[in-house]
Amino acid sequence: MLIADYSFGEALGTVLAVFIFVAWIMVLFTILSDLFRDHEMSGWGKAVWVVFLIFIPFLTALIYLIARGSGMRDRALKEQAEQKKHFDEYIKETAGTSKVDELANLAELHDKGKLSDAEYEQMKAKLLS
Repeated sequence: MLIADYSFGEALGTVLAVFIFVAWIMVLFTILSDLFRDHEMSGWGKAVWVVFLIFIPFLTALIYLIARGSGMRDRALKEQAEQKKHFDEYIKETAGTSKVDELANLAELHDKGKLSDAEYEQMKAKLLS
């Protein structure tokens, strides 16, 4: 096929076909990720959905989106919240607290009367050394 024989309409058709194919792949990956994100469904149930997605993909995807589509958002939000929680814990564990924060906490405890002057000075000297 020469480039001169390839019309503008055929080029638009090719672009449309590629777009639909990419959209279809995105739908499949979204369904599969939701399927394996759901911890309430058994492994056998997941296997059945995957087999049907392989052999009858369009009908199965449509049925999945109708039957389980309402819970997809909830499962995605729950997963994001868990990831954020783990990330925040990791940041707190890694970063720790700075000396300035610890000095501010010591001063606050001293101002409230929870630490005596001697204890405050001792802890402050230990922190600054």
